[in-house]
Amino acid sequence: MSRLDRCFRELAEEGRKGLIPFLTAGDPEPGATVGLLHALVSSGADAVELGVPFSDPLADGPVIQRASERALVHGVSLTDVLAMVREFRADDDRTPVVLMGYANPIERMGPARFAERAAAAGVDGVLTVDMPPEEAGEWTRPFPEAGIDPILLAAPTTSGQRLEAILEITRGFLYYVSITGVTGAGGLDAEDVAEHVAPIRARTDLPVAVGFGVRDASSAAAVANSADAVVVGSALIRTIAEHAERADAGQGLEGALRRQMAELRAGVDGLGGEEGGSG
Repeated sequence: MSRLDRCFRELAEEGRKGLIPFLTAGDPEPGATVGLLHALVSSGADAVELGVPFSDPLADGPVIQRASERALVHGVSLTDVLAMVREFRADDDRTPVVLMGYANPIERMGPARFAERAAAAGVDGVLTVDMPPEEAGEWTRPFPEAGIDPILLAAPTTSGQRLEAILEITRGFLYYVSITGVTGAGGLDAEDVAEHVAPIRARTDLPVAVGFGVRDASSAAAVANSADAVVVGSALIRTIAEHAERADAGQGLEGALRRQMAELRAGVDGLGGEEGGSG
């Protein structure tokens, strides 16, 4: 059983909802990433998403775009990101790690070679934002063969036919984008999310994780009502940005993220115990 499968099975058995924080690898500097990942896990993360820095992150809003810029200033590459996962795995062999990014870095390495190296490093899933389902089938074929779950996105505008194509490829969990916009955008409507997630559940047994627009404990709790897991990115990246130029960017940042995660965890758990797990 994969780490992602085990994670969601345990959440369902415990009647809890998952909390998945997102960080950009190498932000605010490469040496901080592994420590921040451990801080997130110790503060309540059930899995972690690690963003691969990219120069043209079209699905990301300004907050995460600037995080990629900060990482790229240090020359952080896909190879460096895999090294960070390997270092994280030295002390944590249980928490699922999902890489989130764009096709170009993987294409440059080669999907088959990437899958082999990612699996060896301890990556569990890969979400490639700009890889449509029409092209993803063949492109992601090496992933499950290496034991890595390809994870695709669905959105409020996704048609039933397109959803079927997405579900044919997706493993681990389906990532539902809560808004028709970029990361960090406002306008999250929990009732609208629930209305769109319901027909997805009718088509698949895969867990559904909801991201984009989750900013605090209140919005995380609202989304957890209909999701199996809540993904939080821009809110955490803002905290990193606030500490990036400070002298105490190391320990001070970890402490700030721990407090923020504790609030998010409390919000998710306030609903998760009543609603149950994966459907």
